[in-house]
Amino acid sequence: MIISIASGKGGTGKTTIATSLALSIEHGQFLDCDVEEPNAHLFLKPEKEKVETVSVTVPEVDMNLCTHCGECGKICQFKAIVSVKKSLLLFPQLCHSCGGCIKACPSGAIKEVEREIGIIESGRVKDIEFHHGILNIGEAKSPPLIKALKKKINNSNTVIIDSPPGTSCPVITSVRGSDYVILVTEPTPFGLNDLILAVEMVKTLLIPSGIIINRSDIGDREVFLYCERENIPILMEIPNNREVAEGYSKGKTLVETLPELKEKFRELFKNIKRS
Repeated sequence: MIISIASGKGGTGKTTIATSLALSIEHGQFLDCDVEEPNAHLFLKPEKEKVETVSVTVPEVDMNLCTHCGECGKICQFKAIVSVKKSLLLFPQLCHSCGGCIKACPSGAIKEVEREIGIIESGRVKDIEFHHGILNIGEAKSPPLIKALKKKINNSNTVIIDSPPGTSCPVITSVRGSDYVILVTEPTPFGLNDLILAVEMVKTLLIPSGIIINRSDIGDREVFLYCERENIPILMEIPNNREVAEGYSKGKTLVETLPELKEKFRELFKNIKRS
């Protein structure tokens, strides 16, 4: 079973929930797909075992063969290759590796080469297999690295995916193919606004979902009323707690700070499996 933890906005406690759920079920796989700023390792503290580079294919032009016909630029929808005044401009970070420019080139001047975009680090936390991606600084697109990271998934395991915040392409790439999505929010106007976007996202992807409300005793009741109107299950409420915040600042997970919550996360997992 693949369970993704997502949120419409950053700072709601998504990684706190993901790491605590993983430690509560104590087996399976954990993937940190927030490759632009992965931080689950700071709390799970895995023993690193392997590092792999991840590359994408981009065009390389042999200018001795190029006739400057401009066909490559015409077919590229992302303007990653542009013919200008008898020269070619390449923008590898805009390339989506579709190979269209190679097929369009009548003189065979373009070939594909590998360009590194990041790494995947793997390790273990007790009985949990851990993987996270780290995108190279300055890279414009994270989905290719997320897709490479998700190839590590073993469908015979319970898989916990910590997705990026928001509802854009990296999040959709992360949660697509999941059996269930836990949406983490907070009871504030901003929390509600971005929760609505996240709910629409998982509905479009046809993935069952439920909500965990973090810091549930702050803010207002609008998130609760929204869940009631939309018939969305509230899986858990976690009150605002200074002890949790202090533990977080020291790299401690929620269930390490409040061990009594581990049983609640186990029950949550059982309920998701039954749904």
